[in-house]
Amino acid sequence: MASLPQRGDDLSTGNSSGVDPAAATLSRACHTAVAVVLGFILVLGFLGNFLVLLVFSRFPRLRTPANLLLINISASDMLVCICGTPLGLAASVRGRWLSGHHGCRWYGFSNALFGIVSLVSFSLLALEQYSVLLYNAQTNSSQYRRAGFAITASWLYSLVWTLPPLIGWSSYGPEGPGTTCSVQWHQRSATARSYISCLFVFCLLLPLMLMIFCYGRILLALQAVARPSLTSVAVKHREGRVLLIVVYMVTGYLLCWMPYGVVAMLASFGRPGMVPPTASIIPSLLAKTSTVLNPIIYVLLNHQVINMFVKQCCLTASRVCHSQFFRCFLYMIRCGSEAPPTPEHHVRPSSNAAWLHTPNPPRDRTEYSTRPNMENSTPALVPLHYYAT
Repeated sequence: MASLPQRGDDLSTGNSSGVDPAAATLSRACHTAVAVVLGFILVLGFLGNFLVLLVFSRFPRLRTPANLLLINISASDMLVCICGTPLGLAASVRGRWLSGHHGCRWYGFSNALFGIVSLVSFSLLALEQYSVLLYNAQTNSSQYRRAGFAITASWLYSLVWTLPPLIGWSSYGPEGPGTTCSVQWHQRSATARSYISCLFVFCLLLPLMLMIFCYGRILLALQAVARPSLTSVAVKHREGRVLLIVVYMVTGYLLCWMPYGVVAMLASFGRPGMVPPTASIIPSLLAKTSTVLNPIIYVLLNHQVINMFVKQCCLTASRVCHSQFFRCFLYMIRCGSEAPPTPEHHVRPSSNAAWLHTPNPPRDRTEYSTRPNMENSTPALVPLHYYAT
């Protein structure tokens, strides 16, 4: 079984035995393009999942059993953005892996761990929604315990399938052009192929089949419980919305993860060189794109979460508008837009009794009497409670 080189220098220069020799032909433009894409994925994924976690932390009533699984998905995606994507971005910028042998193993393990947690949480979310619809149960403490058990099970299940490469069942190493690390798909030993097959079946196909089953039964149940009291328009609208959400979820799952699984199987069981390094980059980027799509598909389609997010934004804007600094800033702008006062009212003579500008005296008493008294004009007092933040 092929193994990673024990020297980080060999891995960082891209000359390890785990990297396809064709990787050296990858152009500088390709590395730059990959770096740009990873930069967008890093920024958008971090901001999207951060906002999701912020909304759930600010509004405790949103933490329903099903939404706890959404929090688990956002947390795992956030960890991918923090622990994995920056290493791949730095490697793409330099055109070679920079973190050595142990950094490569950590990158492959952490991305696999957090990715499988998300995949399993998708299927458990579908199962939770299906069970709630099937038993028509109200939210109680037992459902929260079940959600906590599901979250714990997703992490333990992921550890079961990501720890074996660290102890000898396959291994983690560089993939594609040598700027990312993952399971060694190109190894053709019996142990490596058996691990890849199990990973494909139990961590990709099985969650997908559970999602399709649960969401399919949900759609059938919605059609069966349609009562005559409901108008046909309302029924069609509800079914259409549920169907749209299901299509988004399944499509996002297939788009982000299925290409990666198919390429891994082809690299392991196909003929040598069947998957070139350039082609292997695209599935890897699609898998990382899930950190950007998940907050959009699983959270922004939730009207309750959207309403709370808008409420949070309005509350923050209201606090800013009623803060003392903001009011003083507006007052300065308003005063700056008015005509400057004349020197005779606001400029005192210097010690030498010299004026900067000689004021023009009024031509008659009538004009002087109609001039506004600037000294007595003071801004209206603002009650103190408006300054409260």
